[in-house]
Amino acid sequence: MAPRTKPPFRADLAAAYADEITALAALGCTYLQFDDTLFAFLNDPAWRERAAATGIDPEHQHEINVAVINQALAGRPDGLTVTVHMCRGNYRSAWFSSGGYDFVAEAVFSGLQADGYFLEYDDERSGTFEPLRFVAKDKVVVLGLVTTKTPALESRDDLKRRVEAAARYVDADRLCLSPQCGFASVVEGNALTLDQQRAKLDLVVETAADLWG
Repeated sequence: MAPRTKPPFRADLAAAYADEITALAALGCTYLQFDDTLFAFLNDPAWRERAAATGIDPEHQHEINVAVINQALAGRPDGLTVTVHMCRGNYRSAWFSSGGYDFVAEAVFSGLQADGYFLEYDDERSGTFEPLRFVAKDKVVVLGLVTTKTPALESRDDLKRRVEAAARYVDADRLCLSPQCGFASVVEGNALTLDQQRAKLDLVVETAADLWG
């Protein structure tokens, strides 16, 4: 099935993003984060099957998105750092898709012209770290190992072990640690109190200090 999204629209979209990037940089922005949840959603076979019925080309949509973002970034100003965040849904502590990054890994991790990736890795739905073998040597990977969906605190030792496991595929000095997503994707937020959110952030800071000093 041919994708419903036609090339002229994609070119216009990339141009609109490029204009926004230039404007933000002119205002003094030095760090910019794209959110592209589709990169994560497409790893779920059930999601790809449903998406095909809407006119999306599920086998190639991630490649289309990579091309649009790369076109938008082609003329970005010097000194502007750009990352891309990928997650599987975060609506009121819920999620929308499952599956590791295997399906999109090669095209996204080796082809996307961003400086780094924020990746959701907070539970078994996120798969293994093996797809990280495709990450280009000049990219940073932010491991979202601490969930924002539930209040239970992760074990600091478990977090360290998981970072060490990821370091088999990406050098430790190019790894970072973070929550898997924000604490509020909508006004109601996730099922955590402010104190529980602070505890999660404290855990991230303390664990990162242990790992990287």
